[in-house]
This record gives sequence, structure tokens and C-alpha cells, in this order.
Amino acid sequence: MPMRQMKESSEQHLVIKTHLQNSMNPVQKTPKTAQNGKGPPSHEPQNAKPHSQTSPSSKNRGRRRGRGGRKSDQSDVFMRPSSRPCTVADKPVLAHQAGPLVTDIPHGCVENGGNMCEMEMGFPSSSKSLTFAPRPGYGQLGTKCIVKANHFFTELPEKDLNQYDVTITPEVSSRTVNRAIMNELVKLYKESDLGMRLPAYDGRKSLYTAGELPFAWKEFKIKLVDEEDGINGPKREREYKVVIKFVARANLHHLGQFLAGKRADAPQEALQILDIVLRELSTRRYCPVGRSFFSPDIRAPQRLGEGLESWCGFYQSIRPTQMGLSLNIDMSSAAFIEALPVIEFVGQLLGKDVLSRPLSDSDRVKIKKALRGVKVEVTHRGNVRRKYRVSGLTSQPTRELVFPVDDNSTMKSVVEYFQEMYGFTIQHAHLPCLQVGNQKKANYLPMEACKIVEGQRYTKRLNERQITALLKVTCQRPRDQENDILQTVQHNAYDQDPYAKEFGIKISEKLASVEARILPAPWLKYHETGKEKDCLPQVGQWNMMNKKMINGMTVSRWACINFSRSVQENVARGFCNELAQMCQVSGMEFNPEPVIPIYMARPDQVEKALKHVYHASMNKLKGKELELLLAILPDNNGSLYGDLKRICETDLGLISQCCLTKHVFKISKQYLANVSLKINVKMGGRNTVLLDAISCRIPLVSDIPTIIFGADVTHPENGEDSSPSIAAVVASQDWPEVTKYAGLVCAQAHRQELIQDLYKTWHDPVRGTVSGGMIRDLLVSFRKATGQKPLRIIFYRDGVSEGQFYQVLLYELDAIRKACASLEPNYQPPVTFIVVQKRHHTRLFANNHRDRNSTDRSGNILPGTVVDSKICHPTEFDFYLCSHAGIQGTSRPAHYHVLWDENNFTADGIQSLTNNLCYTYARCTRSVSVVPPAYYAHLAAFRARFYMEPEMQENGSNGGGGGGHAAKATRASGETGVRPLPALKENVKRVMFYC
Repeated sequence: MPMRQMKESSEQHLVIKTHLQNSMNPVQKTPKTAQNGKGPPSHEPQNAKPHSQTSPSSKNRGRRRGRGGRKSDQSDVFMRPSSRPCTVADKPVLAHQAGPLVTDIPHGCVENGGNMCEMEMGFPSSSKSLTFAPRPGYGQLGTKCIVKANHFFTELPEKDLNQYDVTITPEVSSRTVNRAIMNELVKLYKESDLGMRLPAYDGRKSLYTAGELPFAWKEFKIKLVDEEDGINGPKREREYKVVIKFVARANLHHLGQFLAGKRADAPQEALQILDIVLRELSTRRYCPVGRSFFSPDIRAPQRLGEGLESWCGFYQSIRPTQMGLSLNIDMSSAAFIEALPVIEFVGQLLGKDVLSRPLSDSDRVKIKKALRGVKVEVTHRGNVRRKYRVSGLTSQPTRELVFPVDDNSTMKSVVEYFQEMYGFTIQHAHLPCLQVGNQKKANYLPMEACKIVEGQRYTKRLNERQITALLKVTCQRPRDQENDILQTVQHNAYDQDPYAKEFGIKISEKLASVEARILPAPWLKYHETGKEKDCLPQVGQWNMMNKKMINGMTVSRWACINFSRSVQENVARGFCNELAQMCQVSGMEFNPEPVIPIYMARPDQVEKALKHVYHASMNKLKGKELELLLAILPDNNGSLYGDLKRICETDLGLISQCCLTKHVFKISKQYLANVSLKINVKMGGRNTVLLDAISCRIPLVSDIPTIIFGADVTHPENGEDSSPSIAAVVASQDWPEVTKYAGLVCAQAHRQELIQDLYKTWHDPVRGTVSGGMIRDLLVSFRKATGQKPLRIIFYRDGVSEGQFYQVLLYELDAIRKACASLEPNYQPPVTFIVVQKRHHTRLFANNHRDRNSTDRSGNILPGTVVDSKICHPTEFDFYLCSHAGIQGTSRPAHYHVLWDENNFTADGIQSLTNNLCYTYARCTRSVSVVPPAYYAHLAAFRARFYMEPEMQENGSNGGGGGGHAAKATRASGETGVRPLPALKENVKRVMFYC
């Protein structure tokens, strides 16, 4: 995800040293529990001795006090003695907090015993003093097995790699043209001036060779024929000056040491060169998009509707791993604009015949949006296929268009011009013309004389039907995907690739065989009054039969609004009865009668209807709160869902549960059970908890009060260039169970990945410097909810790409530190910071697809499969975990990278904690593919998109979940330029409203 470049000048160097590494408690050995399905593990708590802590040096004590900042009235809440002692069985609790994080004071700051220097909102810079957590060894838990990974072992070249700088004048912005110039240069000079070298080129400024060129600096003149020219007569030649200059030699010795685990810093330059070399041939053969290559020849394109088609392709990336260099190859699909005549494209886009009737204004807007920026080629000039980029659409039909043909303002109609100039008769003069070129000097092209150029990726939003069609294409069974990957590798024939040969790179054609382990599923605890008090999930799933929620809530005051015209009142009533019954069967107390009769409303009057029901209920209840609102929505509801959530959660303070019409008519027990799970957690209840949590057997969670955070940032879709990014942070609010999460959301600068509001300070005229931010607020709410202050922090951070690990850790760890220090002097609980990635291309396959014992029903590897060797990082603490059972397609394991660990987790400790948490997701009775706190943060951020002020788009509705409302550009007059989201109501904040 692109991120704003940090300004070098404003950076302050932050060196993080820690005194925690040796003083933290070691991982406790958990007693072996009966994990074989014959009965739950025993409930006796394990006696743990309190751990002593080494005292920090006196020199640091003073500095720690200095970091605490001014003690504001907000921290009083935090420091009051606990209202309830920890009653985790009979375990003693650590009463200390962890040692300090010492920050080297930047120059210009004075340690004055209290005031912290003004670094609050600045970006701490990378001073390279921060190294990621090293791997603490390998996991041993679980049943060992072998899996195959889509990684292909790559032998390192023996040769020197050299980098040269390329300057082309006149400057060219197109990579394609740059490549054409360099291809011509290599063709002409390879055997002479280039000394038989075959260089690899990145399309911009860098050229790489295996071995040196015969010169350190040289200038070449290259003539290139302009293919897109030739209006009349011969094609034009353009001359370019190319200067090639030696820059540096890439150190392959460094790379070898890094791969052998002898150096911690990855030599990015060498890896980048090898990546470019291995992409060179595919870049010529296929259509490159990001790190993938697409072609209509790999598999026949499938129509997606409205002028789009899916192209199949493959992803390719070179990665440093424990087995050495590895080439990661995966299949991919993307939407492309079909290379149709423009009239045919417009017909498909509008879904109607455009030749016989005029276009409406909304048709014109839709065509303009779809074609803006698209390349077309003309078809009315025989062999001359000149290409243009569409900039707009004329407001008048072709027959009314005239333009000046000379300096005397002599006007000519487009119809006449095409007839006289090209002998081309325009048949459909009722249609508008395409405008190409710039707006000042608009060129008009009749639609019927244009065809869309092949190979253009569609980057705008797909509608629901197109997404469904694309998913059908991409959804492959594991065995098929594995075969396609192997075929791709064979077809690419890396052993025949002249560039790979030139650079001495050899690539295996076999998938990597990797040792894996299948972690056992955890026992889950349900309520004592159910027939089944606990349960051991089988292959990642279980059900609610004979079970009652461990903390079922009471719903005595509820109302229902029916927005669906097709649902009669008696049908809605019947549905509500069935749902109320299911909630009772599942362990809730649910009043079968609503406060007021079910209210029928029109979807376009959502605000009016919500306020009516809210006030009518309040009048009836005489001041008591309405606890729950049920809403029946039409299946295609445009902006209704988002508007309803925004009004309920930020305006009225109502918890709501929406149900679609199709489920109301076809009531299934499974559906009702899932809805009851959601209602219970929205009311503040808990559906199930880990049995090990109840009996205090989770290492590094059960021993002392531990808070688990999840954080994510969602960015606006491609093409939206002003709407903000949204950050969400959730944190567990119960201990020792860690299943209930409160969530906070905030808007921040467009495409900013660092979470800006984790910690912030501002000046209040009365109270002076006031501290706040999402981490601080969630720590305070944990303290209120549990009566304990967290003495350990585990932070799962979603959505960070590898290139941003360093910045995100540096900035966000610092914010966590400051949030803690602002609550109480010397309060620095140890932090473990883990990045969760789903958007990677590693896939794991069963070693034998026929072996039913090693796969789930969909043919995927079993839930609980963990890999931390061979294809993982040479030295850092990462692992792949497939925690869910596949439903269809090929399962994608989550990749967890522990960037910072002051809690000294073992590999088994963090892997089994993460796997076990995946069974506590509140919305279903299945284990999920991503650890729930990260999942919840993602849901909360997605929900907050609906809170942005709505504004009608050009064409009314956009067909997505956001419907007729698009995110308003939130540039305000303030410095940050981001309009804040409306605040969540207090009663909403405390519960899992986003579920």
C-alpha cells in the first residue's frame, strides 16, 4: 500500500533500548491436556509462583519518571486500587509492571523531570537501532506432517551483479517506450560496445549486468519508429540519447550470509536485481500488472458482463527463505476491458441496444465514467491504427458537432470531415463522439470508428455480479491450482530463459516439500445448564446443538422495522418469533413481544423511520432504553444498510441487527443460530470461551492481566483520490477469557498506513496538556471492565506490507509506550507486536491429495497446520498458520510476523495462542482464517466507511454496499485536512457493535 514519504528533515532519531528482555517471566510449561477427543482437559489450575523482577538501574529510574509526562486528572481512574481482586482460580498475580522503554532524548530536548519533549505527533525516524525479534527456536507441538508449498528453490549465481544508471533524453514517461529504446540499443550494440552482455532493465532508471560492461560511462544515439504515428505517409522516427553510467556492484556475499542466517539485514538491492532479471522475459511475453503477468493465452478469458472479461495470469516474486532463495509462483486473475468495438462495449455496458434510440443523461454519465482514461484505436483508416486515450464524451450527438478547420475559424461538421478526409460515412450520428487528447484542443472520434485496445486492466470498482463471476474463475480446488502452478513454471522454462542463463540463476521445477505440524483444536466451554458443557471442534467446526452460550444476555426491550415491501406483517411477526425462540434456546433471555408493533417503512425514509420507532419506544418505556432494533431489509438495499448503521450507532445509540428478505422467507435453523450469536455479543454477552482460559492454562496470558489488541487500516478503493483511510483498533475487555472486544475507529489522511490516533496530546485551556487516543482509551476501558490494569500487551496488526514493517513498528510501538506512560508514571507493560498478513501468495498443499486423513472436505490442508521452517524468513520470527477449514477454492494460510517481543514467547507459545484464539470468533461456530482481534478491527474499519457524510454521486447509485452514497471528500480547512468521523455513542463503544 503506498504511503506518504516521510520527510527526512523533520525526523527525530528515536533509539529504543529495552531492559525487558531478561526480566520477563519465562514461558510456563502447560500440563499436557487430553486433546484426543476423549474428554476435556482437567480443570485444576496450575500453581504458579509469582515472578520477581530485576530492578532497573537508578539512573534509568529518573529517566522513566521523566517519560511519564504530566499527571493529568485522566490517569486517576487508572491508578485507583483495584475494585475487585483478581480471582483467576487461586493464582497469585504479578503486582509489578514491566521495566521501562528508554528513549534516547533527541537533541534540543531537555529532561526536566516531567515535561516530555514534543514528539507526540511527529514520525519517529528509522535510526536502524530497532531490530526485529529473532526466531526463538522452532515449534514442536502438534502432529508432524509434510506439505508442499508454491516456492521453487533458486540457486544463487556465482557472478558479480553490476548496476548502471540509465538517462534517456528527451525524457519518456512510458515504461513500454523506455523498454523499446533499450531493446533497440541491445540489438544494435550487444556484440560490440556491450561486450556480449545481455542486460536486464527495470523500465526506468536502472540497468543490471552479470559482470562489468567494457565502459564506466557511454552515450548512445537510438532511433525509434513511432508505431502510433503515421497520419499520412511514412511513420515518423524519433531520436533518443541514452547515457549509461556505472553505479555500483551488488554484494552477493552479503546475500549469501543473510540466507545462511549470519546477517540480520536483507540486501534489498541484490534481491531486487534478481527479481528484475527473472521478470524480464515475462514482461516481454505477457501484460505486466504489479508483480503479476496476465495473458488471454494462459486460459480463455471469461466474460464478466458490462464489457469486462477476466484474464488468467501468474504472480512471481523472489524471496529470501531458510532454504535459500525461493521463487514464489501463484495463479492470479484480474478484470480487463474487453477489446471490443466501442459501440459494442457501450451496448454491453448499458445492457441495451444503442443503435436505434438516443442516450439518456444517465447513460452518457455511465459511458463517460467507464471510458475515461481508456485507450482506443481507430478503425477507419485501413492499416493505420493510431491509438488515443479517451478524455471525455461530447454532450451533443455527432450530427450536431462542428469544429474550426483553420485559423480563420472556418467551421466544419464532424460528419462532413470524416466523409471528405477518409471517405468514411458515419452511420450512427445520434450517438455522442469520444473526446480524445487534452480538453483545450479536443479531438472528436465517432464511436463507430473506434475499438478498445487489448490488454487494459480494469481498475475501478466491480459490481456484485462481476465480483461473483470473477470469483467463479479464480476459485480452484487445491489439486487444480497446484497443477496450474507447476504448468506455469514448466511453460516459463526458466532453464531456457536467456536472462536467467546470462545471470547464472537456476530454478527448480518442483514445489518445495516442507515439514509442518497440525496443532490440536482447543476445548471450548459452554454454559453449565446445557446438555453439552464443553466441546472439542472437529476439523475446524462445531455447532450449537445441546449447548447454551456461556454468558447469555437478556433482551427485554426490542423493536422491529420492516423496510421490505414484499414481507407482509404476519411473515415479519413469524420471523421475529422464531428468532426470539432461537435466542432463548441458545441461552439468552428474549422477550417474545416487541415494545411497539412491527413498523413498516419505506427504504428511502430510513432516518424518519428510525427516529419514529426510537421515540415511540422511548415514550412507551417511560425513560428506559430500547436495547435492540431488528431491521428487515430488501435483498438489494443500496445505501440502506450503511445509512441505518450510521444513524443507529452515531446518532441514536441503538444496537441493531439487520436481516435480509431472503432469510425471512426461507427460515433456516442454521441462519437463526448464527444471528443469535451476533445478537448476544452485540448485547455484551459471550458465546463461548477457551476452556484453557477459564482454568488459567494459557502461557503468557493467564498468569497476569493481559490485553490483546487488534488493529487495521482500510484504504479507499482505487480511483478515489480524496476520501480518507480509516483506522480501527479493538481490545479485549475481559480477562482471563479474552473473548470480548471493544472497538474504536477514526478517519485519517488518504492512504496513510500508520495509525495516527493511537496516542495524541492536545492543550486544554483548563486542564493543560491532555492525553488521549485509541490505545489509552481502550486501556482505561479494560481497567473499568476488569478491575485490573493490563500488565502485558499483545498487539496483532493487520494490513501492513513488508516494506512498511519498520516504519509501522517504530511509530506504533512508540505510541503504545506513550499511551501507557501517560496513564501512570513507570507504567510500561511488556509488548509483543505481531503483523498479520493475508495478502501474500504462499499456498500450502497436502503432500498426497488422495489421503483423506491429511485434507479437509474441500481437499485443503487441515485446520491448525503451521509452518515455521524452510519457506519462512532466514532469521526473523514468522510462521504460516492455516487455522480454518476450507469451504471452496484453495485455503490461504495467514502469515504472522512477530516484529517485537518483550514477553519472550516461544514459537509454540505464540503459535498455539494464535490458533486457539481463531476458535473464539463470535459470529460463527467455525475457526476463522485470521486471528479474531485482527478480524474484528477489519470489520470495525469497514463499518466506519458508512459513517462518513454521504453525498450523492454523479449517477445516484453505485450498486455496492455503500449504495447511492459515496464517501465525501473529507478535506477540511484544518491542517490535517481530514474531517473526523461522527463519534460512536458510549453504549455502542462498549460492545461488539461491528459483529
